[in-house]
Amino acid sequence: MTAVSVNGGSAFTQLLFRVIRSPLLSALALLVAMLLALEWLVASGVVSPAVVARPSVAIAGIAKLQRDYDLFGAFRLTMTTTIVAILLELIVAIPFGYFLYRRRAYSIAYTGWLAALSAAPIFLLFPLFLVIFGRNVVTLIVMGFLPGVIPLILHVQDGFRSVKKTYLNVGESFGLSRSTIFWKIMVPAAAPTIFTGFRLALMYTLINIVAIEYLVDLGGLGRLVADRYFHFDIPATYGAIGAVTLVSVLLNWTIGVSEKLVRSR
Repeated sequence: MTAVSVNGGSAFTQLLFRVIRSPLLSALALLVAMLLALEWLVASGVVSPAVVARPSVAIAGIAKLQRDYDLFGAFRLTMTTTIVAILLELIVAIPFGYFLYRRRAYSIAYTGWLAALSAAPIFLLFPLFLVIFGRNVVTLIVMGFLPGVIPLILHVQDGFRSVKKTYLNVGESFGLSRSTIFWKIMVPAAAPTIFTGFRLALMYTLINIVAIEYLVDLGGLGRLVADRYFHFDIPATYGAIGAVTLVSVLLNWTIGVSEKLVRSR
């Protein structure tokens, strides 16, 4: 009986230590600590509530934000626009990046151009696309697509180029077909670099979409942030900013799950 309780206690202790040491719990604990520190700073007057809202007030005001300004509708628009832009980036970047990997001459010719475009402030072109496409969601998608697709192309190319020749030789020695080598060897081996580019593309895409929404009043969370900020509704402004953060968290989580699936092939 004693041995059972000891073993049970040991198993429970190991599980407890595993939970405490988990990265997710550490991240949540750090987030809660930062929110509590910010709550104290604002409540004590060290930070002005006219500049930063108390986290408790901003969280409590989310229901009012939904009731009066359709927070969920704005969240859905920004999320949908970002997803569409990212899917277009994948459709263009993966075949084009693979093409540059396969055609060394084209890679030498155009990689420098792509790197220069990646560093260029493409965001400043938004008045041009407003004229071409009008003040609508298409402009948001295009402005999210352009800055995200370039780093993704470069990382797709680098990912396939980083696959070790030894892996390919082993696949050929087993008599695998070219398609099997591509899907079972090259794609999982290139996945870490490609998904790094995927995360960069998401970051650039989301930033540009929210910024255009903010500047041009095209709806979505960016418009909601601008509207509440210009009405000096600081708690609602931070509530909308928190919704933007949630979009990023959800999409990053989706990318992480996708990467695990690809690498486990």
